Amino acid sequence: MSQQRAEHLIRPAVVADAEGIAGVHIRSWQSAYRGMLPDSYLDGLDLAERGRWWRNLLEHPDWATTWVAVQEDAIVGFLSLGPSRDEDADTRTLEIYTVYLEPALFGSGIARDLMRTALAEVPARSTVTLWTAAENERGRHFYRRHGFSPDGTERIEQIGGTDLSEVRYRRG
Repeated sequence: MSQQRAEHLIRPAVVADAEGIAGVHIRSWQSAYRGMLPDSYLDGLDLAERGRWWRNLLEHPDWATTWVAVQEDAIVGFLSLGPSRDEDADTRTLEIYTVYLEPALFGSGIARDLMRTALAEVPARSTVTLWTAAENERGRHFYRRHGFSPDGTERIEQIGGTDLSEVRYRRG
């Protein structure tokens, strides 16, 4: 017997989405980064604090455009796109800052729809970059399926008292 998946809607985020986004953000990090970052750090991520952080960002949308995936009135994923923060980027280079999904929905097509929605907004002849953990094989595969490839640039981010090796992916 086949399972029918609930429909989802992709739409621009609004300030009232902050707590829903924060919850997805935390649960996704706890799933995707388990084993890469300390359990104590991941288990200590604070919903109220992350909600305030997202509320502030969404109240000042000039930093990026954020889309949310909504399923049965709940935020189940999100993606943010804005100007690249990299020193070597030109003015036409955009960056995907975040793309996260409820862990139970990995492989559901919702992240694909978020990515397609964002990429449809990218002006012609623009480059899009993103950073991902070098050990994040699921994410790296997802980005390759959407036309991104590693460009040879790497960095180390200090997160939760741990050095996390990241690689940059580029499209366009």
